[in-house]
Amino acid sequence: MSPFLSFFFGYSFPLRLSHLYRTLFIIYNTNLITLFKSPTKTSSLPHCTMNKVVAFSLLFLFLLPILVSCECTCDEDSEDRNKTEALKYKLVAVASILIAGGIGVSIPILGKIIPAFHPENNVFFLIKAFAAGVILATGFVHILPDAFESLSSPCLPENPWGDFPFAGLIAMLSAIGTMMVDLLATSFYRKSYMTQQKPVNSDEEKEGGHVHVHTHSTHGHAHGSVMLSPAGSEALDLSRRQVISQVLELGILVHSVIIGVSLGASESPKTIKPLVAALTFHQLFEGMGLGGCISEARFKVKKTAIMAICFSLTTPVGIAIGFGISTVYHASPTALIVEGIFNSAAAGILIYMALVDLLAADFMSTRMQDSPKLLIGANVFVLLGAGCMSLLAKWA
Repeated sequence: MSPFLSFFFGYSFPLRLSHLYRTLFIIYNTNLITLFKSPTKTSSLPHCTMNKVVAFSLLFLFLLPILVSCECTCDEDSEDRNKTEALKYKLVAVASILIAGGIGVSIPILGKIIPAFHPENNVFFLIKAFAAGVILATGFVHILPDAFESLSSPCLPENPWGDFPFAGLIAMLSAIGTMMVDLLATSFYRKSYMTQQKPVNSDEEKEGGHVHVHTHSTHGHAHGSVMLSPAGSEALDLSRRQVISQVLELGILVHSVIIGVSLGASESPKTIKPLVAALTFHQLFEGMGLGGCISEARFKVKKTAIMAICFSLTTPVGIAIGFGISTVYHASPTALIVEGIFNSAAAGILIYMALVDLLAADFMSTRMQDSPKLLIGANVFVLLGAGCMSLLAKWA
């Protein structure tokens, strides 16, 4: 370990952790304030400040494993170590996970080309339900138990880590934080749009040279209020879907980096072998869920390609990072705490997104309620997605 890292890790962990999160809190809030106090152009949020926040988050995630690389004070279980054979499986894992992630995230996006995958088609609706079940199981069955395991490890001091379920608390706060970001972003877009509209003093509203008559029973508005035209409502809904897709990708990327580093740092072929197949399907299913959100957000081609590529590369890059630091990376108390905290936060994000922004939004829609066959099919596909992803937890 370098002298700098030796000096850095010489301090007590709670002190280092407080400084770390204080710095992150200041940076995050600075970006958040800029995020919602930017000019009222609705295009400014997703394409400028949000990109900076995501870029900072990704940079921190990739540097995180190096910062927490240090010697473990706990007794480690003996493993059947074979670096040469393990390297072969890691290379296979990188290739298979990369391909599976690319295919998974591309299937819904190809809806613009393939009619069967168009967002208005029932097939796409069922695929999205399957993917929502996958994301829900990822949060509940894969990530949250790992977070509890990390934060309740015997490596950690009994006080405070053994006296309180921090993983559940962090996941809950993460879900609440995701909801707040969701609400703030939606409110920001709505206010930005409404400031550009004139107050409506009657039930007649001119748009594009045509007069549209609105009734109180269908719109429930009052005289003198600012109304949203159908085009405006669609624009706001699209903006919200863009926020949803970016927050969802951020939660998935956090998890992907962690599992990639864990696999890359392992030198046991017996450990890696079952993970290759499990993580390949894991990436395929997760990609389908994310791809569905990206497709509905209707980003430009460049932004869509960047988001798809980032998702596809994150786990392979994590494996490469894990392999690169495998000689110094161990399950130290510092690494366990950081890993547990980030897993808890990722679980909270994914659980909220799956239940609120994916399942609730679709299952409570008029389209679903008016079609019993589609309702039954969607429920079956949600259970299939959750079941398949839960089954993979046996190996990954």
